[in-house]
Amino acid sequence: MNEPEVAVGIDHETWNEESPYRIPSRKLGMWLFILSDAVTFAAILYAYAFVRLATANWTRPFEVSSIVNGVVMTTVLLVSSVTTLAALDAAKHNQRSRSVTWLGVTMLLGMLFAALHIREWIKMIDKGWRLFQNPTGGPVLFGSTFFCITGLHLMHIIAGVVAIAVVAIKYSRGSLDTGHVESVGLYWHFVDLVWMFVFPLVYLMNAK
Repeated sequence: MNEPEVAVGIDHETWNEESPYRIPSRKLGMWLFILSDAVTFAAILYAYAFVRLATANWTRPFEVSSIVNGVVMTTVLLVSSVTTLAALDAAKHNQRSRSVTWLGVTMLLGMLFAALHIREWIKMIDKGWRLFQNPTGGPVLFGSTFFCITGLHLMHIIAGVVAIAVVAIKYSRGSLDTGHVESVGLYWHFVDLVWMFVFPLVYLMNAK
């Protein structure tokens, strides 16, 4: 005599659910890029700190105007992180036009930051600062470290603005989804975070 089959109440849809530990490939790729880039910036800033401490009579050229300009730049980046979050929130609610608008604001803030940074560079170059030239007669390493560190960060800002522009255009046309907005937002937050280390180390600690 056959034993009665025991009915097991399993919802077959549960077998199709994605694992909560799964990460989309684009997001994982962005996190891996951020991790590798963070190591690069950490190594550069560590080397800068070592050189600064090991060099006698390190030049402190930044006057009040430069520090104020740096504070404005910092504020611009912080606000741009908020607008990036607003763009992602709108995307999650399927509000494409609103999300694209916030991405556009983020781009404008990024370009404003770049413009303020380039203006600071022009002022320093006019005063005689070069990669291997110190107009004050102090260590030439200051110019090298300043232009290399801030230049690398500025390149990331410009690349971020371009990336946001591409995502905004394609997202508005429907060829990209919310995940792409989130991924480019992660990159932008990382660039903002790096500046929170660059500004005090390179600017505030070298104020007159």
